[in-house]
Order: sequence, then C-alpha cells, then structure tokens
Amino acid sequence: MGHAFRRAPTPIARLATDPTQRVYRAPCPGCGAPVVFRSAQSSFAVCSYCQSTVVRQGDVLSRIGRMAELFDDFSPLQLMTSGTLPGAGAFTLVGRLQYQSDTGPWTEWHALFDADGSSGLLGEDNGAFVFSRTAGRTSSNGNGGFDLDAAAAAPAWSRELPAAEYLRIGNTTAIEGKLFTVTANRPITLVAAQGELPRLPTLGQPFAAVELRAPDGEVLTIEYDCVPPTVSRGRSVQLQGLQLTGLKDESAREEKGRQFDCPNCGAPVTVKLQSTKSITCASCGSIVDLSAGIGAELRHAEQDAPVQPSIRLGTEGRMQGVSWQVVGFQHRMGRAAGDDESFGWSEYLLFNGQRGFSFLVDSEEGWSLLRPTTGAPQLKRRNANSASYLGTAYQLKYSYDATTDYVAGEFYWPVQRGQRTFNRDFANGPSLLTAEQTPTELTWSVGGMVAASAVAEAFGLDATQPGFAKKRDVLPFSAAPQLSIGFVLAILLLMIVLGGLLSMCSNSDRSGYSRSSGGSYGGYSTGGGHK
Repeated sequence: MGHAFRRAPTPIARLATDPTQRVYRAPCPGCGAPVVFRSAQSSFAVCSYCQSTVVRQGDVLSRIGRMAELFDDFSPLQLMTSGTLPGAGAFTLVGRLQYQSDTGPWTEWHALFDADGSSGLLGEDNGAFVFSRTAGRTSSNGNGGFDLDAAAAAPAWSRELPAAEYLRIGNTTAIEGKLFTVTANRPITLVAAQGELPRLPTLGQPFAAVELRAPDGEVLTIEYDCVPPTVSRGRSVQLQGLQLTGLKDESAREEKGRQFDCPNCGAPVTVKLQSTKSITCASCGSIVDLSAGIGAELRHAEQDAPVQPSIRLGTEGRMQGVSWQVVGFQHRMGRAAGDDESFGWSEYLLFNGQRGFSFLVDSEEGWSLLRPTTGAPQLKRRNANSASYLGTAYQLKYSYDATTDYVAGEFYWPVQRGQRTFNRDFANGPSLLTAEQTPTELTWSVGGMVAASAVAEAFGLDATQPGFAKKRDVLPFSAAPQLSIGFVLAILLLMIVLGGLLSMCSNSDRSGYSRSSGGSYGGYSTGGGHK
C-alpha cells in the first residue's frame, strides 16, 4: 500500500454544460507525476508514468498497488479519442480495461459524456462493439425475473439478483417485461488497466460475469466482482457511426508492425487485422495463440493433413453489395446424436472494415452467408424445435455436435483445433439461423443461402472446378423439374439395391466424409464475446 497524498487536488477546468463538474489534477502518490480525474464519478486512475493504481476518496489520493502493463491490442482507439453516441451526445474515452477469459482477451473503454459527466463503456463484441451504460436499481418482479431502475443504485442488489450459478446458458428471464436469454456465464479476470476509471475489479482475481441478450439486440451484463453486482445495459454500435476523432495514427501502427517469428519453424508471420487473437503460420501450418499479445510468449499447436480451401486466403470479393476479404478458413466435422457417421463443411471468415466479420459456409446443403447477431433469438422452450428472430419464425432442421479439425488464417477469437460446440440449425425457406453452444457461451448467426454461381462470380472462381462446392445448390421442391412416376420408381428401386450393396461392405470401409443425417448450414466458433 502506498502513502496518501493529503493535499487537496487543484481544479484546472470546468465542464461548460455543468458548472458542478470539475476536473482535478494532483501528483501521483507513487512518482509525483500528474494524475487527472475528469469525472466526479471516477474513483480510480492508473498513473501513465509509473503504473501506480490510485484511488481517490474525497480530496485524498492513495496508492493501492501497481497495474500490470497493457498488451498491445492494435485497436484504432486510444485515450482521449472523442465521438458522439446518438441519443446521448458527445463523449471522450478516458480509461481502458483489459480482461481475460476462456475465449481470449478483450478491451473495454471508459467513456465520459460531456453533457453531464456520466460514464459509459465501449467494449468488444464478436468482432464488433457494444456501447453500455450502467443500470441502476434492481428489484424482484415476483415472476422469476427482475426489474431495473436507471435512476440509482440500491444496496439490496446482492439479495435480489440471482447468484451467477443460477443463470444458466440458454435460459430466459424477464426484465421489465422483456425476455432476455443467458448467452454467456464464465469467470473473467482483469489483467491490465489505463487512465481514469469509475470502478476497478481486483487485478488478477477471477470473478463471474453473466451476459444476457434480448431479441431486439439489447445486451445486459452482470459482473459479480463486488456487492452489489454491477449491471450495465447496451446495444451494438459501429465505430464509423460514432463520428470518432483522435484515433490512433494509422502510419504509426504500421511502423510498429505486427510481425514475429513462428515459434515452431521460425518463419516470419505477419498479422494484418487489429482484432486477431490467433493466426496460422503459412510455412508450417501451426496455430499461434496471440491472446497475450505478440510481445508475450507465443503458444502454438501443430497441424497435419491440411484441407485445401476452395477460396484462397486474402482473396477479395463483393457479395450482396459489400466488399469482403477472406481472412480465415475452418474445416469442421459434425455428428448427430445416435449417428455413427460424421459429415464435414467449410467456413470462410470474411472481413470488411466497416461491417466487421461474416461467415461464408460451404456445406452439403449448398453455400450460405451468415453474420453474428447481437440479439438472442427466442427458442420454443418445450422442445426447442423452433426459434424466432426479429419477427421471423424458423424451424429446426438439424442438431449435432461439431468439432474444428483444421484452421488457416486469422481469427478474432483464439481458435483451436479440436474445439467442440453443440450446434442447432434453423431455417425458413432460404433464410437461416444457427446456434452454437459451449458450457459457458451461446452464440447465434443469421443469414441465408446463396447460389454457388454468386460465390464464384464474387471471388473470381470457376464454379465447375472440382471441389469448388460440396454439393450443388439445393432448390425448393416446387422449383425442381417434374419427374414421371415411372422414373421415380426406378430411382427408388436403384436406391434399394445400392443400399443393400453398401450395407454388405460397410463393415470393411468406413473412411471418408459421409453424411447420414441431413445437412449443416454451419455457424461460427464461439469466442470473442462481449464478456
């Protein structure tokens, strides 16, 4: 523990819109460098010179420890970046928190609003961003849910909010009459911080964080690092919609470079995306984990039996009016409950600087294009054989266990060979909805079928080349050619004969990728969630 600085901080400015808000500057109790508090709501700050963690109690500054060094996440954001949140006004980023969980690290930025000095959080969310504001009082509504009052905090929260272990993945609860689905529940750890902060979890000490999402895209987060727990509510935002100024200089980031030597073979590896959490070496195919940053010790996993993607990494194409670049590739295997045989499909991770990430999936059902959802669709609770999202109803087609068996390129989550998820694929005609679940997270993606010819045209490929698509485009039955009854009977007879022959040799050869239980539209591996 450091000593307390007993002299009153000196006010250096006033907020023009609120004369009661003052900015304080005082020497750091650790090194004497200036520490600035711009908000009356901020209780903590991290000295930019000596990394001392400083707590403010009235007019007293105390040093309570030393903060760990930040890992370079190569974000375009930095302290003092300013912008405008629609409906809330202008803000400035004055603090940064870096967390770690089983799905990798992520960053949250403390935003200070000019109008009233209130706070918000701008955090990562599946390769995109969510802007959250701290919620207020909670109270039980008597129906298994709880209500929020944004006016004030209440010390009864710890009694009224359920314990984290009771908020199970996939369950729903009513909040102010709106249904939310529990989409993440895992321990997280604060690993580093910077700047001015309204609160500061204990460094290096894991605590439970639960995330709930509504169908309309609202995100509610409960962090159990204190009593009462901290509750925040937010929505998805796009950085270009925030009118940001003061971003980190692009040329400076390029000069720093994100190149390192592969820890397995020593070949140079270059990271192109700021959000990359894992990458494969182009020389030896090893998966390299970048969760702790390039400067840290790099973990790697070797891969064998490479799967060749139909679309080369780095290829650029335009689909549905958006320009995309292929930055990652996964081959995955699925198996339905009670089935002896597996089926395979391929997923291409697409990136657009303004839109974020999407997934182009090549399966036995054809090609599809999906994007991560911010909101959580609602499942029919009795047997989960239907789901609804933004007013559209989807019917369950397939449910199966999925495993990633080969990866290449860059990913915004720490992808690993052998990652397992439980998948459910829903459809409404050509519209698709998929869910992937792990013990700690439930993620959704939404999209639709696309023609193989459209994929070929977008990425300059030959749709007739061998292996371009796992299966021809599937047409609705009503659009298929009309066949005679005799022809149909002949086909059925041939299938019966072939089935008998196959059953005779099935015990001697079970190699290859075979599909015995329908198709897979694919989805996306979990990781990189808001929490």
